[in-house]
Amino acid sequence: MAMGRRSALSEALVGVKDAAPGPVKAFSRQLFRTYGMATGDLRSMPNFIIIGTKRGGTTSLYRYLLQHPMILPTFPSFQTLKGVRFFDEHFNKGFRWYRSHFPSTPYRSMLGRARRLRLVTGEASPGYLFHPLAAARAAESMPRVKVIALLRNPIDRAYSHYRDEVKLGVEALSFEEALEREPVRLAGELEKTVTDPAYYSATLDRYSYLARGVYLPQVETWMQAFPADQLLILRSEDLSTDPQRVHAAVLEFLDLSVVALPV
Repeated sequence: MAMGRRSALSEALVGVKDAAPGPVKAFSRQLFRTYGMATGDLRSMPNFIIIGTKRGGTTSLYRYLLQHPMILPTFPSFQTLKGVRFFDEHFNKGFRWYRSHFPSTPYRSMLGRARRLRLVTGEASPGYLFHPLAAARAAESMPRVKVIALLRNPIDRAYSHYRDEVKLGVEALSFEEALEREPVRLAGELEKTVTDPAYYSATLDRYSYLARGVYLPQVETWMQAFPADQLLILRSEDLSTDPQRVHAAVLEFLDLSVVALPV
């Protein structure tokens, strides 16, 4: 049996498995990542990426999109991985590692013939918008990818971000104290990120409550990297109040048939 067909059948079987609990789940994750990398030459880059903002509704939008029959999830499908975080956190792992997170071309072709549809895939990593190098990295490796950004009211976003870090156990300060301390915490982190491509700042990721809400320079960076017809910028509040309309706008942007979300 040819490698492509074997990969397609194996991937189809993977897609119907249930995620296992605890250590078994961790082992299975590593096992499938190893398989994904072994078949990396048979995998392509995503058709779209949702780049942020963090705590801006990226998870909701991605889950809405996965209900469309033409959109495939990341690999393996049973893990329902939303974001790969390649262009900000894991860039040093290389493009084969990145491709390992997406369906193989033989599997996409097999499923596409069965559904009689053109299938696409994508991911949602909300750190991409804020990372100073992510836009250039994505543009160089995926010049035709479609880019989607959700922008949320900066104060609401900052507080939601803060609450998330408290829940994760990495923030002990009050909200007011955290905002006051932010410039000190982040001092030099952006500069290190720019000057050292291998550097990843957990501090910048965790404590950038106000900095992430300064959207103009972030959006400009992506506008300089991609043509306007490959960028879609939306308000998070619109997704919350009218998900059907925003969902339809994203599908049109991706050149997919517009289908209504289940009520």
